Amino acid sequence: MPDRVLILGGTSEARALAAALPGMTVISSLAGRTSSPLLPAGSVRIGGFGGASGLADYLRTERIDVLVDATHPFAARISAHAAAAAVLVGLPLIVLRRPGWTEQDGDVWHRVRDLDEAAILLPRLGRRVFLTTGRQGIAAFAEVDAWFLARSVEPPAPPMPERLEVLLDRGPFTLEGERRLLAAHRIDVLVTKDSGGPDAKLAAARERGIPVVMVNRPVTPATAHEVPTVAAAVAAIS
Repeated sequence: MPDRVLILGGTSEARALAAALPGMTVISSLAGRTSSPLLPAGSVRIGGFGGASGLADYLRTERIDVLVDATHPFAARISAHAAAAAVLVGLPLIVLRRPGWTEQDGDVWHRVRDLDEAAILLPRLGRRVFLTTGRQGIAAFAEVDAWFLARSVEPPAPPMPERLEVLLDRGPFTLEGERRLLAAHRIDVLVTKDSGGPDAKLAAARERGIPVVMVNRPVTPATAHEVPTVAAAVAAIS
């Protein structure tokens, strides 16, 4: 039975997992990119490790038995570092990823590989854009000739589109609230990442017939054991 677990977190699943491991020493690591993060149960550290080698050193120093990557599905860099560090130390790596979204009847989705491809496609689809890719993704649209409503937890930094309204808010969001938002701002295209989880904005876009530019999520490292739920992660750890 493992005793010491390091959770690379920041998601609601990571917080739920930290609370679901009684009797174990759980350390949750947050990137520190938000000023007021929601803190999980157990010990918490904030900040980077210094790449894969720094994370490997931390795993050895803290005598970690199991490493869990429960970061956002698009946190590709830390996920790559986690996979490399687990191999260096010889630890099992569990990746907790909520399932991605599945297209439904009435959806008008355009799947793209990354934000740069989304920016190229966007002018052909609409002129008033609801951008829900996070503040770090806004820069990819700086040169796009359109009006943007961008929603994020923290204020974005330049470069940014010339015509941009920023809505600082944290989910979960309701279907009625998303309906009002799309109508009030006359949104005619939605840009988002396939992060999974609650999808009120997608349901609201479907109702209005609004096209969605959907950025595909990165591939999980082959050396990791991916699970879709907190319960499955608990079982894999135990």
